[in-house]
Amino acid sequence: METERRRRLTPAVANVRRAVRAAFAGHLVEGDLVLVGLSGGADSLALAAAAAFEAPRAALRAGAVVVDHGLQTGSADVAERAAAQARELGLDPVLVSRVRVGGDDGPEGAARAARHGAFERALAETGARGILLAHTLDDQAETVLLGLARGAGPTSLRGMAESSGSFLRPLLGIRRAETERFCADSGLVPWHDPHNADPGYARVRVRRRVLPVLESELGPGIAEALARTADQLREDSEALDAMVLEFIEEICEPAEAGIAVSVSALEANPAALRQRVIRYVVQSEFGVTLERAHTLAVARLVTDWHGQKALDLPGVRVVRNGGRIVFTAA
Repeated sequence: METERRRRLTPAVANVRRAVRAAFAGHLVEGDLVLVGLSGGADSLALAAAAAFEAPRAALRAGAVVVDHGLQTGSADVAERAAAQARELGLDPVLVSRVRVGGDDGPEGAARAARHGAFERALAETGARGILLAHTLDDQAETVLLGLARGAGPTSLRGMAESSGSFLRPLLGIRRAETERFCADSGLVPWHDPHNADPGYARVRVRRRVLPVLESELGPGIAEALARTADQLREDSEALDAMVLEFIEEICEPAEAGIAVSVSALEANPAALRQRVIRYVVQSEFGVTLERAHTLAVARLVTDWHGQKALDLPGVRVVRNGGRIVFTAA
């Protein structure tokens, strides 16, 4: 088996293994258990195989968690096949979690929420230190392009981070074609999700129509450019978030049934910081994410004050009271 693996050390196999090795070195310590989020598709199957190869060499343990969303006929069989592949690769433990997808976030958002819930339960059950997710550079590019089309802010445009809490994404620098090549070179047969060919999903249209047109009309490298844009925006966004956290407590004070922020402090800061403070206060105190139009309306209570009435926004009421902007639950 070892001879076969060495014989198949093609560039795609080497690149994926190298990415996984770097993620291990940066986030895990000797003896840790890490789980691969495995669907059976080419991306996650390549990730699972690379993790199975690299984990013992880093004195780590690697297992897998397979989530059956129950959205397609035969999904239980697909999940069991993926679990069997994980065991054949030497991953242990291998968990299969069946979830119920529902909610108001649309089918993709609801499935993502259910999947992450299953991952959190797997972490608690096994004591694993992290979950490896198989998002690739192509996924990152699609995320940024969809965010641009929606007119989303930097939180969306900065895309996915290589690490966020217990979730690690080693393959954000790897193209999808490389994971497919990895599987072919390794003799692994991935599952092809029919949803990935369904043009009813915006992400599928971006993948199959929009990005190819951009590559054709503007030249190659569009996906890489979008991924670089996400990296740059994430760096800027994280720096601004850190600046907000440095002084947020100094400019806020308790108010009856809510919280108040100093008008003079908001006015003294540039728009980017002012609006981040507003969003941060509302999110942290009331669990509400303001849309840009709502954030700008609150900001006008600072920069364009002429006696406006209170703003009744989704989940929060905002009023200017003297030298304070007062936020209370709606």
